[in-house]
Amino acid sequence: MITNPKTLEVVSLQLPSHQRYQENLDKLLMYLENYQNKHIVVAPEVFLTSFDFEHMTTAAKFSANALKTLKKIVNEQIVILTLILEDGDDFVNQAVVIHKHKVVHRQEKVKLFRLGDEDLYFKAGKKKKIQPFVIEGVSYAILICFELRFKDLWKQVEGADVVIIPVRWGRVRKKHLEILSSALAVMNQCYVVVSSSSDKDMALVSSIISPSGESIQDDTLESIEGTVDFREIKKMRRYIVMD
Repeated sequence: MITNPKTLEVVSLQLPSHQRYQENLDKLLMYLENYQNKHIVVAPEVFLTSFDFEHMTTAAKFSANALKTLKKIVNEQIVILTLILEDGDDFVNQAVVIHKHKVVHRQEKVKLFRLGDEDLYFKAGKKKKIQPFVIEGVSYAILICFELRFKDLWKQVEGADVVIIPVRWGRVRKKHLEILSSALAVMNQCYVVVSSSSDKDMALVSSIISPSGESIQDDTLESIEGTVDFREIKKMRRYIVMD
């Protein structure tokens, strides 16, 4: 149990999604094995299947089976990723948080990116579900990719110690992602963990950003390692009081 920790060790993955789904799952399982000593591992948005709009049913079935596999192996770690899943007759892009062999939090993407035709294939989630949740004394929140652009959602995740942002963000808008994620960390006085796809057309901005805006980022790596230091959060929130 990690209740009221002083630090958490975090890994943000920065990986391409291959056409063969199983190859992506095998890659993720390899990293989970290699990083068993880390508290949190975050994968890019829909990493296992990418946005395979031509094969949504197949992608959803694979993702559901992959989730069963991940639940079996994930114990003390906290693993966060988004999956294409079926919801009745619709499909959703759902963030799942796996811990101690259970899904402890689910959250569907609310803001669908129309330039990428997401609104044609996915049902949007409910905005009220975007809010902090607690695991072993630590407050987390999730924003999925495009949701980072909406300032009202920053207010909804206010108070979280760690905001997780899985993304497939276009390379041409890379600077936007860097600015927005850093600004969120400074504005909400929290840590922000971005996990970015490294497909050729994607921005490589996987990073771990502190409440003061300091960022650990490296475009050449498949995994970014860093530490969430809760003393830094307390120091910043006491130093600059936002009431």
